[in-house]
Amino acid sequence: MPWKGEKDPYKVWVSEIILQQTRVDQGLKYYENFIKAFPDINALAKADDRTIYKYWEGLGYYSRCRNLIETARHVSFNLGGKFPEQYEEIKKLKGIGPYTSAAIASFAFNQKYAVVDGNVFRLISRIFGIDKPIDSTEGKTFFATFADKLLDKKNPGVYNQAIMDFGAVICKPVPSCQQCPFKNNCHAFKNDRILSLPVKTKKIAIRKRWFDYILFEYQGKWAIRQRNGKDIWSNLFEFMLIESNSELDNKEQILTEARKRGWLEQTGFETGSYSEIFKQQLTHQRIEGRFVKIMLQQKPQLPEDVFWVRKTQIRNYAFPKFINQFLLKSELN
Repeated sequence: MPWKGEKDPYKVWVSEIILQQTRVDQGLKYYENFIKAFPDINALAKADDRTIYKYWEGLGYYSRCRNLIETARHVSFNLGGKFPEQYEEIKKLKGIGPYTSAAIASFAFNQKYAVVDGNVFRLISRIFGIDKPIDSTEGKTFFATFADKLLDKKNPGVYNQAIMDFGAVICKPVPSCQQCPFKNNCHAFKNDRILSLPVKTKKIAIRKRWFDYILFEYQGKWAIRQRNGKDIWSNLFEFMLIESNSELDNKEQILTEARKRGWLEQTGFETGSYSEIFKQQLTHQRIEGRFVKIMLQQKPQLPEDVFWVRKTQIRNYAFPKFINQFLLKSELN
C-alpha cells in the first residue's frame, strides 16, 4: 500500500481519513487519485469544494470530506501550511479523534501513542480473552490503556502499523487461525470463542426511507440542488426530491406531491420515463426509490437554491451513489 512507511503527515492523514469507513481495496484508488489531484495540504486547501467532493464521490460518509476540507484550510491559512506534530495539537483538528491523532503522531513523527482501530480491538480481545464491549465507554478506555501497555516504545510507528496489518490480514472477522503464530496462546482459539469476540452491546436500528426524484428538464437543462444540513449526503447534489414514509404507488401520486409543493401547474409539461426501484444500504439507513422525468414547456417556480445544468455537464457534479446508480442506466450517462 502506498501509505505504508509514509512519513508525510498530510498523506498519513488523508489515508487514515479515507480508511476510517472504507475497505482498503476500495480506498486505494481513491487515495491515489486524491494525492495526485491534491499533492499537499496547500493544494487541497486552495481547491474548490465541488472539485474535492467529486474526487470523494462514491466513498460515502461525506462528513469526512467536509472535515478534510475544513482542516486543510485551517492548517494552510492559519498554521502556515505546517501540519501539527504533537498528538494533542493534532487531535484538536476537525474530524481527527484519538485514533487518527495517534496514527499520525506515531507514523509520521514516531511518537509513543498506541493506535486502536477495529483491527486492534479484534486482535487484542481474542488473544487475551477480553469481554469488555468495544462500543462502550468503559471498553474503549480499557482497550486504549491496554494497547498503550503493549506498545513498543522504541518503534511505535512500526509496531502500530504491524498490529493493524495483522488484524486486517490474519485476525479478520473470520480469521485465518492456521496462519496465526499466536494461536497456541490465543484465548479465543483455545476456547472456541473466535466469532464471539470482540463483544458489542449495541444493535444498529435501521431507518427505512423512500425517495422519489423528479428530473425536471427545460430547454436541455436539468434542475439540481445541493444537499445541506446534518442529513445524509450533505454537500452532494441531487434532483428534486419527494421523500415519503413508504412507496408512492404511481407517477400520478408523485405529480400530485409536486403540485402540493408548487413545483408543477396542471398543464405545461410532459411526463417521461418512470424508473425501476433503486436501493442503497447505509450503516443506519436503507434508501429505496424511483426517478421520474418531466419535460417542461415553461420554467416552474422552484426553490431559490435550485439551479439548471446542461445534461452534458451533469457529470461535473458529485452525486450520492443512489443517484449515480440511476445515471449509469439513463440517457445522462
